[in-house]
Amino acid sequence: ERIRPMAMIGLVDVVGLFPVMWATGTGADVMKRIAAPQIGGVFSAMVLTLFVIPPVYVMWRWWKERRETKMRSGAMGRESTARLEASRKGGLNEAPTLEG
Repeated sequence: ERIRPMAMIGLVDVVGLFPVMWATGTGADVMKRIAAPQIGGVFSAMVLTLFVIPPVYVMWRWWKERRETKMRSGAMGRESTARLEASRKGGLNEAPTLEG
């Protein structure tokens, strides 16, 4: 939803600085030194914002949710292990079954 405005802003900045890069008049050598890193910075920020940060955020959320799920299932696993140990101490020598 916000890709188009962000891409437009970045492209307008880059396109607006191209004439400065191609200038040959008085002071053009100084302006080229200013415009070149500015074009690179705007372009790299646009690429990072549109194509790198969103997938990294999705991977981070997936990892975080997976870790929380493992923690929840690990806690439940410890509870069932404790119940199994308690039943064994109580004299039950049968192996646990899936039926309950």
